[in-house]
Amino acid sequence: MITIIAAIGKNRELGKDKDLIWHLPNDLKRFKKVTSGHDVIMGRKTFESLGKPLPNRTNIIITRNGNFKADGCIIVNSLEEALTACDDLNPFILGGAEIYSQAIKIAHVLDLTLVHAELEADVFFPEIDTAIWKETAREDFNPDEKHQHGYSFVTYLRK
Repeated sequence: MITIIAAIGKNRELGKDKDLIWHLPNDLKRFKKVTSGHDVIMGRKTFESLGKPLPNRTNIIITRNGNFKADGCIIVNSLEEALTACDDLNPFILGGAEIYSQAIKIAHVLDLTLVHAELEADVFFPEIDTAIWKETAREDFNPDEKHQHGYSFVTYLRK
């Protein structure tokens, strides 16, 4: 069961200048809880924005750069290779945009944080086709002292 996990804005914004465009502590806590103990697959740019391997997870990095090295990580050249390298029956796809575009064609679950904001971005999540994806769970949260924007944790399953 392949799960895509992402936080996206109202216009499917993912980030800008290789960074997140919001700070949602509850989303980060939930991300850590949900992905801990699993294989996580990400592109090189996403890995570089993190700065180090995510602890308690097998980090698999997709890159076309044959010289790329990252201690404690598995390096592969394609999404297919990444999935073959997985020992986990439930790996998580962490992005970035190019990897999401490939993975949305084969994923079983979208585990999304929908941020109730429109922000300037230079990378975007692919379109969510409701003919393919069905919303099965939602938790809504209002802005508060730690969260500038409202947000929803939403799960979609492939129909």
